[in-house]
Amino acid sequence: MTEKILIIDCGSQVTQLIGRRLREINVFCEIFPFNKIPPIDEDVKGVIISGSPCSVRDANAPKMDLSGIKGKYPLLGICYGAQYLAATYGGKVEGSLAREYGRAMMDVVDHSSPLFSGVEPHSQVWMSHGDTISALPEGGKVIGSTSDVRNAAFSIVGEDTYAVQFHPEVFHTVEGAKMLENFAIGICGCKGDWTPDSFIETTVSSLREKLGNDRVILGLSGGVDSTVAGVLLNKAIGHNLTCIFVNNGLLRKNEFESVMASYRDMGLNVIGADASKAFLDALSGVSEPEAKRKIIGRLFVETFDRYAKGIENAKWLAQGTIYPDVIESAGIDGIASKIKSHHNVGGLPKEMNLGIVEPLRMLFKDEVRRVGRALGIKEELVSRHPFPGPSLALRVIGDVSEEKLRVLRDADDIFIRALRSYDCTGMGFRSASDPRYMATNLYDAIWQAGVILLPVRTVGVMGDERTYENPVALRAVVSTDAMTADWFHFPYDFLADVSNEIINKVKGVNRVVYDISSKPPATIEWE
Repeated sequence: MTEKILIIDCGSQVTQLIGRRLREINVFCEIFPFNKIPPIDEDVKGVIISGSPCSVRDANAPKMDLSGIKGKYPLLGICYGAQYLAATYGGKVEGSLAREYGRAMMDVVDHSSPLFSGVEPHSQVWMSHGDTISALPEGGKVIGSTSDVRNAAFSIVGEDTYAVQFHPEVFHTVEGAKMLENFAIGICGCKGDWTPDSFIETTVSSLREKLGNDRVILGLSGGVDSTVAGVLLNKAIGHNLTCIFVNNGLLRKNEFESVMASYRDMGLNVIGADASKAFLDALSGVSEPEAKRKIIGRLFVETFDRYAKGIENAKWLAQGTIYPDVIESAGIDGIASKIKSHHNVGGLPKEMNLGIVEPLRMLFKDEVRRVGRALGIKEELVSRHPFPGPSLALRVIGDVSEEKLRVLRDADDIFIRALRSYDCTGMGFRSASDPRYMATNLYDAIWQAGVILLPVRTVGVMGDERTYENPVALRAVVSTDAMTADWFHFPYDFLADVSNEIINKVKGVNRVVYDISSKPPATIEWE
């Protein structure tokens, strides 16, 4: 039995953060849309209702039947969840009485409340609501207030039901992680024993039971998700796993050869499918980003399918799908639209007639890395930055050619090597909650980095001659989940050294710029 917390998603853009905070304290959880709540089984230890962009007073606001949950299981309502509990069970929610957005200071009113055990009596919380609870539900008791919102947090007398009008899952709520820990471990009674080692043990066992002696095919990309999936499957079924690594001709410098060598060192049975010429021929003269994506996606499927057909008696297709892929691809109709489609969730030919196995589909990205380390995978593979499926085609702005790829690869190689070699231990990252806290080099301090080749020419002077060549843009961002990202604040000496080396060593480049746009409004990639 795997004990878990059930999270009911009402459409908040930060629902995933609730799950991440629980996983950080080794408590397993699952997220389900409000209109697809599964039956509550014996594994469920408690339930959390998320926030929402809707008002409970809207006609189309999320509504759910809590008759089998409230008063029977520990329950925590967050923001919209708190207001839904109030509005549904005899309280009152009104608009425009005390709108609060951003930071606020909360005072603990009931110091005996288990939700606030060990929480500072006066601490910063993060508000995001236009409505407010003007009257508590039946049995309601105030346990926390701000200067503007008296009913910032409440509980129901005689029940393990709690509600907060702020967001404990975001870093801006200073004591939020402690509150969620109090709920999951103190109130729900979770043991907090869901670790990478326990995940590996149970997953390997279930894979062996599910797959038996069947043959499985896995498409490797060189990224951390497919790599960890491959090693996990290899541990479970060994030689019955065949991996295919497609070279689309758009990978980084020497990447195909180095990744293939790493996979073979790990004992994986891997086929290297070199289709680089076909991809580059098909992309010739194509400059529109979505058209490039479709060409690359189609050729990947065709290449993978061609090699897969040579594997006899294959019964299963393995994919490196992770939990954000599953959540984002599901979406909530009419409330939270799909953020993007994912190449890991579907997309391969139906005529392959293979069952789907996704050993990582319940893990967040940081958990995949933790599992990878527990499996003994090299740190250089486990800590690799995310890389777009269409590869460098999205970083050559406009049409793609072999010469443009050469320029981009050489510049990118200089940038990435410089990130790996720069000691950042003295840069003073703020606290253990900062994702860069443990980094010893700039590469590990950054979520994603790369170079973009721009489709313009700029004038320059090299030696005694004027040049008319390409500028490149450096891109480096910090993030925890790629849903939001901020540009990395490099030391000036680092930028100067990288710029000089690229201009001096990469033929075809005479200018280097640095992209200081955050997401939103910009995106991480340029195309």
